[in-house]
Amino acid sequence: MRRLLTRAGITDRASLVLFVKQFVKFGIVGVSNTLISLGVYYVLVYLSVYYILAHVASFVVSVCNAYFWNSRYVFSKKGGSEVKPFIRTVVVYGGTFLLSTGLLYVMVEMLFVSEWLAPLLNLCVTVPLNFLLNKYWAFR
Repeated sequence: MRRLLTRAGITDRASLVLFVKQFVKFGIVGVSNTLISLGVYYVLVYLSVYYILAHVASFVVSVCNAYFWNSRYVFSKKGGSEVKPFIRTVVVYGGTFLLSTGLLYVMVEMLFVSEWLAPLLNLCVTVPLNFLLNKYWAFR
């Protein structure tokens, strides 16, 4: 465990505290982002929009919301260009979107999980993955 923490740049108590604070902040932003994303998804599904299209629309709203709050609240940095972190954020969320879409399809079409429950199950995979990729790549 110590080796893993050291590789993640957590070498002392202060860096551990910073990591935990960022994770908690990411969680707060993530909960609000998830509620917004799921809200868009469920409203569109309720309006009889095909669930994959609803998923795409909720993704677009989700990425914009996530970037705004992660760049200002979770991984805030003073100065510098915002273009590179934004592009990296889009890549991170784009990658997890593709993973999530594939999982959503498999769950709904092959495993017969409800289209209402499947997005919630996806969060168990995408949330931790998004945090790690944003922290160590998009906003490093």
